[in-house]
Amino acid sequence: MSILRVEDASHPEQFPMETTQLERASRLEHDFLGERPIPENVYYGIQTLRAMENFDITGIPLKAEPLFVQALAYVKKAAALANRDLGVLDATIADYIAQACDRVIAGELDDQFLTDMIQGGAGTSVNMNANEVIANVALEMMGHSKGDYHFCHPNNHVNCSQSTNDAYPTAFRIALNNKLVGYRRALEQLADAFATKGEEFRNVLKMGRTQLQDAVPMSMGDEFRAFATNLREELLRIDDSRQLIREINMGATAIGTRVNAPSGYAELVTEHLRTLTGLDLVLAGDLIEATYDTGAYVQLSGVLKRTAVKLSKICNDLRLLSSGPRAGLNEINLPPLQPGSSIMPGKVNPVVPEVVNQTAFYVIGADLTVTMAAEAGQLQLNVMEPVISFALFTSISYMTRACHTLREKCVIGITANAQHTEQQVRNSVGIVTQLNPVLGYETSAEVAKEALRTGKSVYDVAVTERQLLTQEKWDEIFTFENLIRPHFIQ
Repeated sequence: MSILRVEDASHPEQFPMETTQLERASRLEHDFLGERPIPENVYYGIQTLRAMENFDITGIPLKAEPLFVQALAYVKKAAALANRDLGVLDATIADYIAQACDRVIAGELDDQFLTDMIQGGAGTSVNMNANEVIANVALEMMGHSKGDYHFCHPNNHVNCSQSTNDAYPTAFRIALNNKLVGYRRALEQLADAFATKGEEFRNVLKMGRTQLQDAVPMSMGDEFRAFATNLREELLRIDDSRQLIREINMGATAIGTRVNAPSGYAELVTEHLRTLTGLDLVLAGDLIEATYDTGAYVQLSGVLKRTAVKLSKICNDLRLLSSGPRAGLNEINLPPLQPGSSIMPGKVNPVVPEVVNQTAFYVIGADLTVTMAAEAGQLQLNVMEPVISFALFTSISYMTRACHTLREKCVIGITANAQHTEQQVRNSVGIVTQLNPVLGYETSAEVAKEALRTGKSVYDVAVTERQLLTQEKWDEIFTFENLIRPHFIQ
């Protein structure tokens, strides 16, 4: 067994080292820079090979985003069908390209998409990776050898009537739409889990807090229902973002002028894409503007950041509410998942809220990356779209996993320390607020001040010592129901 070294192999999963005798066989391919041997067993070609050598940045190849690979195949199939319908592409070649695309769509060729997610060239390497793989798969299906591009060429046939500048962003938007489906579902399930806890804790009395100080009593159920409401608002923002990214520039070709595309192609390829993907895709009204505009990505990134901020705030609350267990708030218990210290026996940490916090920090930072990359566009093209795609794909993946993790390993298993939280309420000076309508603000403030100074309860000061209200009135104001779901009493 010999060793094939494509480069320094810093990412062995991307550049396999050991090869068999079959893998050592190669074919010779050329581009305008020269000739290169390509392993005979692979379906990518010379431009993909150059990209693998030139862009070893993240170590994360295109195959890590299978929805993007699938979307590229949708674009190539739609283009082949539209070109066939318009008489630009031989029907036999178009049909073989479509069949090759079907295999890519099914996930059979994911391991052939090896270009790094971050690359120069505005996504040209990604586009050519798709063109080469699809061409070579089609060639084999036609009975020809890989690399025999006379019969099916990556540029002349698979890339017919296209440019990277319309094929890449169109595939990107299709993949984003599909990826957001899973993220939206995960977020909705998390919100539902909080709502379920809200119902479970509806009769748990606790102290509400502002500025980390005792405020007024509330139901723990209301607190958790508010978490659910807070997250459900984001579902609408996701839906809004998906509406923006359904607009595509397919048929714009290089800069939006439709150069090298036949009349009617843009409209026809969009219609084929709608049929193939099941998405309500819309051809942009101004293809020149649509080719350089990245505003929809900025909008989507902002939505991801907004949700990350909310999710992180909720996790901060969970950490505070579970703090202790003896010297903290100790209002709720999070599921114990692992020992919390290498030196302190018995310590259990809120590891899931902590990891979700950190995920949120990453997404918030990725939003700045998208912002800067969108701003960096020049004239008729934004060449920074690969880092935008990497940032958005990564953020959506991380947020999806964070939602699943928080729901499955934390929220579902939360329990309430109801007796402890009720005792906190009964001993709190904060309940004096409910005497305002009866005693007035000034008198109530005096009661609070005296209770804090002496360490006595509000009841002792207001009823027993100063006799500011009767026992009957106290009992009316401070029923369990009125503390949780207060109504106005004078």
